[in-house]
Amino acid sequence: MKYAMKKLLMMLGTLLVVSLCVFLAFSVIPGDPALRKLGTEASPELVEQMRQEMGLNDPLIVRYGRWFIAFLGGDFGISYNYSTPVKEMIANKIPITLTMAIMAFLMTVLISFPLGIITAKHENGILDRTILVINQVIMAVPPFFSGIIITFVFGLILRLFTPGGFVSYTQNFGKFIRYLFFPSLAIALPKIAMTVKMLRGSLIDEASKDYARTAYSRGNNTNGVLYRHVLKNALIPVITFLGMALADMVAGSIVIEQVFSIPGISRILLTSIGNRDYPVVEAIIMGIAIIVMVVNFLVDIIYRIVDPRIGLEDE
Repeated sequence: MKYAMKKLLMMLGTLLVVSLCVFLAFSVIPGDPALRKLGTEASPELVEQMRQEMGLNDPLIVRYGRWFIAFLGGDFGISYNYSTPVKEMIANKIPITLTMAIMAFLMTVLISFPLGIITAKHENGILDRTILVINQVIMAVPPFFSGIIITFVFGLILRLFTPGGFVSYTQNFGKFIRYLFFPSLAIALPKIAMTVKMLRGSLIDEASKDYARTAYSRGNNTNGVLYRHVLKNALIPVITFLGMALADMVAGSIVIEQVFSIPGISRILLTSIGNRDYPVVEAIIMGIAIIVMVVNFLVDIIYRIVDPRIGLEDE
């Protein structure tokens, strides 16, 4: 309990620091949101009046405090460009991006775990070497380029999906999931390759330790030693990596959305950056940061459950 509370307090402290950095970063970027909203032909008096209405003339610390308190209350502010609550602008986009990240994560777990175990069991065999070579190739290809290849092969040649033919989850959830399968695969591929390599190495390392040899000496077969003794310990570093990978998949989804013409968070984010629409950009970046922090917090808790020795000094 003490360990979890310590991690929770660290997460809240990190949230405060991140929020301050995000707010300050967009406060010092050149460009006047009021002038952007009114246009370059607006008079200085009108621009000054707009700045006053937008609260841009208040001291920086006052603006930050007002924004952060409102954010904690679920109020992300009003878009400078569209004069619309930010929450309404991103509410129906977040499920798209999160669905892609979750699908990519599930693909990573479901594909990499069996492959990692198989390669470890057949160390230095033909299958092991073949998978390792494929892994190296996949890890060398950026996700956005994988997305282009997937679009060309599965979309244009095999016609398993229609590039650009996105279907919203509000219209047809089944078609929505089917369309997101290939973008999610593009996100997952490098993570799958990394997880296979990591799990394989961890399994081989654990299998060489004394407790595994003792288990063999007691008459356990390879599968018995692997699944009853080795796998649990081998999963500890893999769980940490998967936690970081899930957080990275959320950010990666934004890039892949552009490749597959998916109307997710990415379109609003890029448009808002160009328009100096800071409330929208700040809300999206803070949302991504919160997801990353929550995932890391859950990973720490799971890590402790898998290995109770972790964090004993905090008890």
